[in-house]
Amino acid sequence: MTDLYIPNLPTRRSLLLGLAAMGAMSVAGAATSASVAMQVWKDPSCGCCKDWVATLEKSGFRVAVIEQGNTATRSRLGMPAQFGSCHTAVVQGYVIEGHVPATDILRLLKERPNALGLAVPGMPIGSPGMDGPGYGGRRDPFRVLLVQKDGSAQTFSSYS
Repeated sequence: MTDLYIPNLPTRRSLLLGLAAMGAMSVAGAATSASVAMQVWKDPSCGCCKDWVATLEKSGFRVAVIEQGNTATRSRLGMPAQFGSCHTAVVQGYVIEGHVPATDILRLLKERPNALGLAVPGMPIGSPGMDGPGYGGRRDPFRVLLVQKDGSAQTFSSYS
């Protein structure tokens, strides 16, 4: 019996190369929020912190919450008190202070600047976790700051 050659069918080599390429694509796609673990320090009774964590989890982050407040952790991690908020997080070596949107955290992790991290000082209404029905749709403008290791900061993104 002889082997038949049927045109337009993939060869074993092209099939294997295609499968390898698909595997490489799935590995590249794995670097999303679903593969990012984060630790968050917050007060056990803070509802807006809980809501912020929920927005991160909806974006695919894996969040471990430490319910002991964040003031000592913020200080230990070097985040200046002037940028303080009600919760502090650490993700891949960066400090995240306050109600920072998940998209900004992902951008930070993609761009990897030489910085301490990101901060949204205070608790602006309309920021993630401060945007529930209890706020009546109100949205105050706020900035996400890129905080440098020397304590200086610049605008990373703005929301109006």
